[in-house]
Amino acid sequence: MALGKRKREQQGLWVATTQLPKSPGHPFYQKLNVLLADAKFDAWIEELCRPYYAEKLGRPSIPPGVYFRMILVGYFEGIASQRGIAWRCSDSRSLAEFLGVPIDQATPDHSSLSRVHGRLPLEVHEEVFVFVLKMAAEKKLLKGKVVGVDSTTLEANAAMKSIERKDTGEDWKEYLTRLAKEAGIENPTNEDLRRFDKNRTDKKVSNEEWQSPTDPDSRIAKMKDGTTHLAYKAEHVVDLD
Repeated sequence: MALGKRKREQQGLWVATTQLPKSPGHPFYQKLNVLLADAKFDAWIEELCRPYYAEKLGRPSIPPGVYFRMILVGYFEGIASQRGIAWRCSDSRSLAEFLGVPIDQATPDHSSLSRVHGRLPLEVHEEVFVFVLKMAAEKKLLKGKVVGVDSTTLEANAAMKSIERKDTGEDWKEYLTRLAKEAGIENPTNEDLRRFDKNRTDKKVSNEEWQSPTDPDSRIAKMKDGTTHLAYKAEHVVDLD
């Protein structure tokens, strides 16, 4: 067998789609597509998403079936970002086949994913999740009687200094200033506020009273190192059978 050499010169500009190499496909995604087709997933999800789109106005969006298949790819392959999901799908012929994107068309980019994600509410995503779980249960693919749960706390991209009260809309400095004035300190300086805050006895911050204006879904939590941050609690559940 002779040594093969990688071609370095410029390749041809025009190639017929019939001459492009075809992927044999990924067995897992092929099986998944069969299950989704049997459950009439695409017709169901299009009807579920119909109220969130205009009737025959504007450019057609990503088909809901394609969007949610890309979300499933991110879940199955551990890709958290929409940019990463879009790159993975564009880089794989077998995934493009799983999405139903023709060989002469590009897979959706991350900006298109973001637009659809912003348009569809959380309830729709939850219904799709339940639909897939129900389909898996009907096919005897999971039982759910014995599960393992792993959880951790993830720091949110929001600062504790930016939190504000839900009832008054005050930020932390405005809140401290009001308390200091109520305690008899007129026109407190920043140093006065720091000293006043340090000597306060009741310094608890409750999620019922405070929230982040930039990330209201995050929660005030104590991290593993003992510090307090805005964070999320992530949980992963696995069917042990």
